[in-house]
Amino acid sequence: MPLFREGGLVEDPWQKLAADAPVPADGMALVDFTRWREARAALLARRGPVGVALANTDSVEALASDVSLLDLIVLNFPKFSDGRAYSQARLLRERLGYQGELRATGGVLLDQLPFMLRCGFDSFESDQKGFGEALAKARTLFSVVYQPTEDGRATASLLRLKHASPVIRGRWPVGPEGESPRGSVRSD
Repeated sequence: MPLFREGGLVEDPWQKLAADAPVPADGMALVDFTRWREARAALLARRGPVGVALANTDSVEALASDVSLLDLIVLNFPKFSDGRAYSQARLLRERLGYQGELRATGGVLLDQLPFMLRCGFDSFESDQKGFGEALAKARTLFSVVYQPTEDGRATASLLRLKHASPVIRGRWPVGPEGESPRGSVRSD
């Protein structure tokens, strides 16, 4: 399946190992979560990066002590209406501090790209026509966001609060004598 990053279509350098395939001595090896648990020591002892593919039913917390050891984590969207991989991505990035490549695979659709980027995905497997062009525009598709994430964008509610009157922000304007319109003296 074609692999995309924000820069466009790229070659996939990862070797996807079948459950019964021998562990190669070097190279970029991608294994499923069951194989990771069974052959963790052997995978870490080899030369080369290691990646793990999680099903949307796998617990990301089980990888908590290993996220710094992994260069790639692949999260699966078995169908477009199953959003558990969004939650997995946010947990990996925001709670577990995962810094490596986070790849979306499976039912990855064009209209979900802005949300996937905000959750921390940075590579995508998709054979949809126009996927590269949609990915190039996805970060700027929405000027306002509603849900907070770790991407640094202010949410709509924070933007509204920033531009609201002092009364709405919970602060009454203070007159020259330190009095609020209610007649009491503010103490802050």
